Amino acid sequence: MKRVVVLLLVFALIGWQVYLRIVAYQKPKTMNRQTPPVAVEVKPVQKTMVREMGLFTGSLYPRAQFIVAPKIAGRLEKLLVKIGDPVKRDQVIAVLEDDEYLQQVEQARAELDVARANLEESKSSLETGGRELERAKVLRQKKIASESELDAAEAQFSAQSAKQKVAVAQVEQKEAALKGAQVRLSYTQIRASWREGDRNRVVGERFVDEGSMLAPNSSIVSILDIDTLIAVIHIIERDYSKVRIGQEGTMETDAFPGKAFSGKVVRIAPLLKETSREARVEMEVPNPQGLLKPGMFIRVQIEFAAKKEATVVPIGALTKRNSKEGIFLADPQERKAHFVPVTLGIMNKEWAEIVNPAISGLVVTVGHHLL
Repeated sequence: MKRVVVLLLVFALIGWQVYLRIVAYQKPKTMNRQTPPVAVEVKPVQKTMVREMGLFTGSLYPRAQFIVAPKIAGRLEKLLVKIGDPVKRDQVIAVLEDDEYLQQVEQARAELDVARANLEESKSSLETGGRELERAKVLRQKKIASESELDAAEAQFSAQSAKQKVAVAQVEQKEAALKGAQVRLSYTQIRASWREGDRNRVVGERFVDEGSMLAPNSSIVSILDIDTLIAVIHIIERDYSKVRIGQEGTMETDAFPGKAFSGKVVRIAPLLKETSREARVEMEVPNPQGLLKPGMFIRVQIEFAAKKEATVVPIGALTKRNSKEGIFLADPQERKAHFVPVTLGIMNKEWAEIVNPAISGLVVTVGHHLL
């Protein structure tokens, strides 16, 4: 029994020595297995002006436009304007054949003359009837005329008075008919009329040619006000609260590369369409030189917010760890970088404002996904 115990102790000592040798052999290898360095790109934290810009696309529209159309039917005798021509307010732009309407005026004038002659005749008859009535009254008082003769004189006077009223009404009727005929004749001179502003406008489109037979309200030309244009853009729900009436923006168009045009927000739709979740925004764009045209495609920038001396980092420095937004601050001396959760402020394509905490130094901009 003692011999067995001794053998067990010997084997235990041998096993312990083997274990110590293995641990001693592997320890240097384990110590040498350190994480290899990772190459990253760093940039300094800066203090600078930062702006949050909204980028949109849209189209240009005339501030006002309408279709010039005849109020009466007729054949187009003359079309006095072409596409692109300037037009003054109340300028005659087309003429219809007026022979028929001239004849209607002459006929109405002749009928008025007849009505006036009838009125004069009725006045004369009424005066005669009045004298006859007075004579009958005198004779009746002298017992020369009978009661029936007096009644007949009064009846005749009443009839003549009624005829005069009819004649007066007929004159008024014929005067109104003459005025109506003259108005219809004036409609053969088709004018471009508008109420607001005396600035010239331009002809946008032409729909008919001379000689065409036109019905009432047939389109002849369109008239545009392009001294000031309306830029229409659509904003998503996220940006709706950032856009305000009076905000200024700049826009560019492919027709004039590198040239910026300014505009101002004048109207914001009070609703977002359910299909697109977008709201319509209108901006007034001064166009004194007439370079911009309705229908042009535009790219618009609107400044949502701005801050001077803001603490900013390149937008590429932002990353996430455990669902937290943050950055990696680099320590050049220790050659290490550590993650710092941050609260963001204004952001644009290049920079992100760090509101909290206060930071300085270098931030990792490329390679932080390897850290």
